[in-house]
Amino acid sequence: MTLTVLTIFGLVYLGMILGGLPFLQLDRTGVALLGAIAMIATEALTVEQAAKSIHLPTVLLLFSFMVVSAQIRLGGFYDWVTLRLAGLSIPPGALLAVLIAAAALLSAVFSNDIVCLAMTPLLLDACLRRRLDPVPFLLGLACAANIGSAATLIGNPQNMLIGQTLGLPFAGYAAEAALPVLAGLILTWAIIAFGSRGRWLLPDLGARVAAPQAAQIALDRWQTVKGLGVALIILLAFLFAPWPHEVVALTGAGVLLMSRKLQSSRMLGLVDWELLVLFVGLFVVNAALQRTGLPARAVQDMAALGLHLEHPATLFGAAFVLSNIVSNVPAVMLLLPVAKDPMAGPLLALASTFAGNLFIVGSIANLIVVDAAARRGVVIDWRRHARVGIPVTLSTLAVTGLYLAWRMGALGRF
Repeated sequence: MTLTVLTIFGLVYLGMILGGLPFLQLDRTGVALLGAIAMIATEALTVEQAAKSIHLPTVLLLFSFMVVSAQIRLGGFYDWVTLRLAGLSIPPGALLAVLIAAAALLSAVFSNDIVCLAMTPLLLDACLRRRLDPVPFLLGLACAANIGSAATLIGNPQNMLIGQTLGLPFAGYAAEAALPVLAGLILTWAIIAFGSRGRWLLPDLGARVAAPQAAQIALDRWQTVKGLGVALIILLAFLFAPWPHEVVALTGAGVLLMSRKLQSSRMLGLVDWELLVLFVGLFVVNAALQRTGLPARAVQDMAALGLHLEHPATLFGAAFVLSNIVSNVPAVMLLLPVAKDPMAGPLLALASTFAGNLFIVGSIANLIVVDAAARRGVVIDWRRHARVGIPVTLSTLAVTGLYLAWRMGALGRF
């Protein structure tokens, strides 16, 4: 049975690396779901054990904020923000700075993926109208959304998982993450602005890309205020109330679904069900592996060789490497069992999130921006992305590592 579980686990994580499995029309979600089904079908887990392995509070929290973000999007708030930013009569460097700040702020509260999905087409159109090269701004949007999402425990899926599993305090984590996130945003602006100096404008841009055509959602003030109001109440409850976070968020989502104007089917249609299924599948697959005892033995063997995964420096490096091999959510699921240090939660959240900027495939937000640009004729290949992504990732991780080492009291300990 151990060999069977190990084989299924290996195939699932091979799918995480490749984005699917050869000869099968499966993406990462399909691979994770098939892996969970295989674990149950081979009786590595019973149905009851599989159900218990799913961390329901994390799934409910993720679903709830998808509903809240859907309300904001359908209210036209993201479109309104993007158009207001693009209409500012300021130099390109200053416009990039404002865009980075706005994308980071929105991503800290709402899903970074949703922010990129909503803002990318309108941002591209705005750049075309101003005769600006859209690539620096699109890369700034993707990097800022990733970095900004690390500021809170609700900014991205892996942070939700870490916060719920380790029971991190919402305000305490935000205080720990504030300085690395702020430094990361400043470094992102500096790297992109320096690389784009003197080359903001492309006079022949109109001949190479499609004319502006992104559909805009008109601002509905009431729906927007309702969505932002519920989000604010949820955040205040997280900060000051003792209630379970998933219950508070789920209640807020329920309130928003009771609408006289927005159909629930439209709101639920914007929920990323595939991501939720991915979570469920990986929970089951990882639980089956844990029951074999192999992960615990592997950690012991690595410790005997002098590689202690519980040590913050080793955990930091493992989070960076694994996040770029299997993506950040699967990486965090693998590393959570060895997150024993008091600073392990912030360390995992920051390292796994910042690592997503390294390559295009490191983050769903990156893929959303690149794919949306490609549909309009703006090509951002892996080399163009890497010229920004690599220095942004290495510099932000370096600053984060130094900050965490300082917080833990001594560089020698980190």
